[in-house]
Amino acid sequence: MQSTIREAKRALRNQVSARLREMEPGERCAASAQARSLLAAQTTWKTARSVLFFAPLPEELDVWPLLAEGLSAGKKVALPRFVAATGSYEACRILDPEMDLRVGHCGIREPASRCARLSSSRLDLILVPGVAFDLQGHRLGRGRGYYDQLLSTLHGVKCGAAFDQQIVDEIPVASHDVRLDCVLTPTRWINLNA
Repeated sequence: MQSTIREAKRALRNQVSARLREMEPGERCAASAQARSLLAAQTTWKTARSVLFFAPLPEELDVWPLLAEGLSAGKKVALPRFVAATGSYEACRILDPEMDLRVGHCGIREPASRCARLSSSRLDLILVPGVAFDLQGHRLGRGRGYYDQLLSTLHGVKCGAAFDQQIVDEIPVASHDVRLDCVLTPTRWINLNA
């Protein structure tokens, strides 16, 4: 059963990744700006006192400019940091993106070692990257399980951030997969708990 789920996930990753490769850089940039505007208009964003961001990879929706806006608005801003000793991620606070970030695990920007860890109960909004999402709150990650492990420890609103091309009918689900509360795309804000 698990091998069937793994195979289905691998096939879906390939299918969605091919769609993303077809996007032009200008289209990706415009769609990311649309999604950021849509998120900034949501009550969930406006009322969040603390937000866990992700450092987007080139093929992911770019939420990064909202990090500076969040800091300017007085929000506590955090990013995941890889802890090699445990093989897991933890949420760590960022005060100054220029000074507090370094290239970390898998070449992804993450908080430097001096950045304080935030308690899992201190996050109001968690922005979640992924390869694909469905409208039942399921997420397809890159296949290593790091993000699901992190998400299982967090208590805030978990929001998938994706291009419209990443929305699929159904994600194959394993027992460790964590369900999301909402999904943001350039054209939609989908509250999955409504």
